[in-house]
Amino acid sequence: MRKYKISNLLGIGVLLMTLAFAVSSCLDLDEDPAKSRLAPGSYSNQAELELGVTGLYVQLEAMARMTTFMVSGWGGDDITTHKVSNKADFREYDQRSVSALNARSATNWASIYSVVRAANNVIANAKDLKLSDQNAQNRLMGETYFMRALVYMHLTRIHGRIPLQLQPEPIVDLPLASQEEVYKQIESDLKQAEAMLPLIYPNVSAGAPRPNQGSAKAILARLYLDWAGYPAKDQSKYALAAAKAKEVIDNQKSYGFSLVTDLESLWTIANRFNSESIFTIVYNQPLGVGNRKYGMLGHPSDLKGWQETFGEIRFFEDFPAGPRKAATYRLDYDWENFTDQTNPVFKKIVGPKGDIPLTSFDTDRNDYYMRLAEVNLIFAEASGRSGNVTPAAWEALNQIRRRAAGKPFATPDPSVDLTSGDIAELAFTERKWEFAGEYLRWNDLVRMERVKEALSQRNPRTSKNKAGELLKVSNPIIGSLEKDNYFAPIPQNEVNLNPNLGN
Repeated sequence: MRKYKISNLLGIGVLLMTLAFAVSSCLDLDEDPAKSRLAPGSYSNQAELELGVTGLYVQLEAMARMTTFMVSGWGGDDITTHKVSNKADFREYDQRSVSALNARSATNWASIYSVVRAANNVIANAKDLKLSDQNAQNRLMGETYFMRALVYMHLTRIHGRIPLQLQPEPIVDLPLASQEEVYKQIESDLKQAEAMLPLIYPNVSAGAPRPNQGSAKAILARLYLDWAGYPAKDQSKYALAAAKAKEVIDNQKSYGFSLVTDLESLWTIANRFNSESIFTIVYNQPLGVGNRKYGMLGHPSDLKGWQETFGEIRFFEDFPAGPRKAATYRLDYDWENFTDQTNPVFKKIVGPKGDIPLTSFDTDRNDYYMRLAEVNLIFAEASGRSGNVTPAAWEALNQIRRRAAGKPFATPDPSVDLTSGDIAELAFTERKWEFAGEYLRWNDLVRMERVKEALSQRNPRTSKNKAGELLKVSNPIIGSLEKDNYFAPIPQNEVNLNPNLGN
């Protein structure tokens, strides 16, 4: 039996009741039941469809607020967890020794399929619905397809082949789909979303807390980049990734997107809604749904932290000095002499000085599921790997490089700009630094088959404590770095229920 803390249930319950009240206030309570002849469970009006779609966001927020949602991120060479304490499930990913009994994997799997089932229900219940406001119906259905694609893509990045549940009632003995089938289903859903979503979702804050057409295009570009790499290795998808990313870049104003000038501002509470986010997962601490991935979870016990997420030492040492490094890490900390765990602290996790109180477990920090910076770098990398390098691709790369150097990103600067070389590899390396601590690095290593190369070079070279002793890796690798260990095993409890998942 899965156990939940009472406080979690109450918080989610408060949010559900609040959202339900807001939507139900629009219902026509005098509607004649005789006029509604749809099958039981089918939607008969816009308010019911809206309530169904709202439920998807409630489930996504409840799932994504915990670091469990990002569990595979600890596999990257940028992130590590605590060397003891109660982080064993994260350490398994960190040390590349993930068990089928990993509790975080099991929770994540169940939560994601809960969102899938809810999305399937919305699609089925809206099958015969004909609203007078066709635009509203389109955007609500577009959100539903977007959400199903999002969570399926998130799960396949962790486990590889997964079962594709596409009906309201789950098929209990469903086999694993091939990787190609998984990608094609995600592509189909995202194309549906792209066709149905508006340029900008009406009446929402910056950063697409409700996805728009540009959000769907951007996630499609990310999908195609994955599809071109391991394990599918369909290199024809590089051209599609570049084309879709360019559509977003060329039309970013129409979608309300733009790079922010100050990189560090992205990690502040005050700027949690901003134009760089392609899709934002929103949290609200007063309603009981605070984000539990930030604040004290990134501090050691020396600073009253919950010691969950730290920076890898070697990655920190290799990180180029400059404004971007200062925006990524708390350089004001004497982390080499922490008594608990000697690892760098991510500013992206704990916030700039004075932004998040040291004692904050729940915060109002939003999640940027994808940033426009990633779209720029997908365009640059995929252009190079597809053999179609243009000045626009160099400009996309250089905008990220300029900002990293503390320069105006839209102004050419010969001291920073690149116009020759292997743009694909330059963009891949730029991703390494730009997204450090954002749980993206592991997937990049997998798709380019560079896990062994990266994780075999983690020993600190220069970081020493006051005694002059060279620091050690907190969580040494104990599992295989070969391709057969890239994807986490499907949770054993799921295999017990459906032995087909073990094939």
